Amino acid sequence: MGTGRIDRSSALPFYAQLKELLLPQLGRVWEVGERLPGEVALCERYGVSRTVVRQALDELEGEGRIVRRKGQGTFVAARKVDESLFQSMTGLCEDVAARGSELVSAVRRLEFAPATADAAHELDVAEGSTLLHLERLRYVNDEPWALSSTWLPHYVAPGLLDEDLTRQSLYALLEDKYGVNLDHGRRLVEAVPAAPSVAEALGVDVHDPVLLLRSTAWDQEGRPVEYFTAYHRADRSRFQVHVRRSRARSGAPPAMLVSDDGE
Repeated sequence: MGTGRIDRSSALPFYAQLKELLLPQLGRVWEVGERLPGEVALCERYGVSRTVVRQALDELEGEGRIVRRKGQGTFVAARKVDESLFQSMTGLCEDVAARGSELVSAVRRLEFAPATADAAHELDVAEGSTLLHLERLRYVNDEPWALSSTWLPHYVAPGLLDEDLTRQSLYALLEDKYGVNLDHGRRLVEAVPAAPSVAEALGVDVHDPVLLLRSTAWDQEGRPVEYFTAYHRADRSRFQVHVRRSRARSGAPPAMLVSDDGE
């Protein structure tokens, strides 16, 4: 355990000091998934009350750095992957790789299928029209992270059925091989309870909260070329939004520019 001490002359509350002493040890002294010492042990080690320990642990839990399991103890949580919304049309594959982790996709479906109502609406085709349908369970460092369902018009990537999408980025493939010039997208994210099929795929309990991301992408000609939905584990993912205030014009509300991370 670390050698830090509580500074009793500091104006910083004891629980905040304890939190700062514990933070650098998470993932180092105690590895991801490893149980931390109990509350009594932490009290004795740092010379603080149980209330202070609990407040510090509450803060760490709220930030997603630890997981507390009733009757089992407190464990080091896996770090969440930041996914930016609406800035650069990069994909999860590039985003994860940039953070030094490995993304692998288990392709569950890659086929022609009739468009769902949502996919048809977003891609501006008739409901039931034949589209390319790609469903993947995405793993980060061998842990299930997201379950995605992607729809594309056939003309966008006519040879997609023959591609191996286990490790390569769909966006990079569309641009580099099929000449699709992705231009902009629209993303919506909301928290929803995990349906049984989603819970089973992601390894969470039924009705646990998951983050549902809906996305439509357009090319430089203004054609909708991709629509996807993706269920992300709420305990492993978070979405980072960058906003900038711009001057309102003619009484219009100020716009917010947000950053974007794609599929």
